[in-house]
Amino acid sequence: MLNRRCATGLIAALAVLAGPSVAFAQSYPAKPIRWVVPYPAGGGSDFLARTIGQQLSTQISQTVTVENKPGANTAIAASDVARSPADGYTILSADNGTMVFNSALYSKLSYNPEKDLVPVTLMGRFPMILVVGPNSDVRDAKDFVAKAKAAPGKFSYGSAGAGSPHHLAMELLKVNSSLHMVHIPYRGAAPALTDLAGGQVNAMMVDLAAGAGFIKGGKVRPLAVAHATRLPQLPDVPTFAELGFKGVEASAQVGIVAAAGTPPDVVNALQKQVATAINQPAIRQKLVDFGIEPVASTPQQYSDLIRTEVQRWHQLIREQKISLD
Repeated sequence: MLNRRCATGLIAALAVLAGPSVAFAQSYPAKPIRWVVPYPAGGGSDFLARTIGQQLSTQISQTVTVENKPGANTAIAASDVARSPADGYTILSADNGTMVFNSALYSKLSYNPEKDLVPVTLMGRFPMILVVGPNSDVRDAKDFVAKAKAAPGKFSYGSAGAGSPHHLAMELLKVNSSLHMVHIPYRGAAPALTDLAGGQVNAMMVDLAAGAGFIKGGKVRPLAVAHATRLPQLPDVPTFAELGFKGVEASAQVGIVAAAGTPPDVVNALQKQVATAINQPAIRQKLVDFGIEPVASTPQQYSDLIRTEVQRWHQLIREQKISLD
């Protein structure tokens, strides 16, 4: 009888202690959500946040405010969210730079991606595509690699910026194929594509969201996709694997993270709502049309992916001696 009374008392005490946390999670979201995007308005990450955020707002009957906070390779926005209350009401669109690349590219960061931020869901991928100018004499990806290998240091490639997924995707191809090419970083994909179309650089890796207009308009020519499968929007463009280049897979990966310490129940509740939004047929099609591969992973799946990506890309960054300090 005594043991039963003690057990009953213990359960009651635990319930009292857990009560506020459980009640908070059950009522989430009970107020507007601030969604921080570390890039200017108009880009792929911004489009993704605003498209999903609008649907999310409808589902939860709360305002979702998208706030653009660019700078320092996403570090300014990441630091902001890392220092916000761990309650799920301030969230961040985090890409590979935020969660994977930055900790290898910089000797000092204003935030720690592993300790200061908690993964919620990977919303989508922007697969990379190797493109050349319209007047290039390169026939296909195999010919590109052969010509670049035959002229070490003569081929140049543009990117959306040093340390960007576009830059590192080409570094991956360089290592995979033993190429020596000159990197020309730009401030965004648009000026790089413009120079590629004009013949100022020989090639670049670009995602479809940024490059669709140039590809459709014939201003640049796609040679291969750095993805496991062909893209539905470019069914005639082969993957690198099909052409015999194994392991050349790269994409910009954009997910949602929150401040470390956010209750797991809140993280799970947010993930479920975002996944529901992504999987709405109209939203899903809108993302695909824009050049995004929708994902909507669980927090654990996103966390596992980040861990794998860190191992993969940190090794490449170290071996290629890439630094943004």
